Amino acid sequence: MTCDGCANAARKVLSKLGDDIQDVQISVQNQRVVVTTTLPADSILAALQKTGKKCKQIC
Repeated sequence: MTCDGCANAARKVLSKLGDDIQDVQISVQNQRVVVTTTLPADSILAALQKTGKKCKQIC
């Protein structure tokens, strides 16, 4: 993630997951997306991969 456009793309795909997403914090500088949700991590990763960016779970 290198720009605000990348962050906006991540927000857009995550917003499509609905009310199960409680919070999204994105740091372009740290290239990190933190999602608070009841959904499985695989669902979040699949959604974020739709942006074309590489991602992995770190917690």
